[in-house]
Amino acid sequence: MIYISIGTILAVGIGGFIGSISRLYFNAIINNNLYLLSIPLGTLFVNLLGSFLIGVLFSFFHTIQIDPTIKSFLTTGLLGGLTTFSTFSYETFLFIQAGNIKLALINIILNVFGTILMVWIGSKI
Repeated sequence: MIYISIGTILAVGIGGFIGSISRLYFNAIINNNLYLLSIPLGTLFVNLLGSFLIGVLFSFFHTIQIDPTIKSFLTTGLLGGLTTFSTFSYETFLFIQAGNIKLALINIILNVFGTILMVWIGSKI
């Protein structure tokens, strides 16, 4: 049986709440103010930002000892709530369904390779 403390559960829940609200906020600002090739830039932004931040955090976690509850709050909670693979997948599916394979591929490339690049950049800071 796996044991997860109530403190960790609450930390992840609170972090997820903050991350999800932040994603909603960033999506609203970016999607209402930027337009580029019909790509969902709000989703791309939160995925790139979250990937950059997780790179920074895990690099930081390798240099100092941090309470596992705080680590869970920041990574699984906050960044898990901020980033969104499911929304990216759905938006890509909509491009494919509409027959716009070019935008689907651009969205896939920007999200997948962009997030990996941002983790790498974040880990170097």
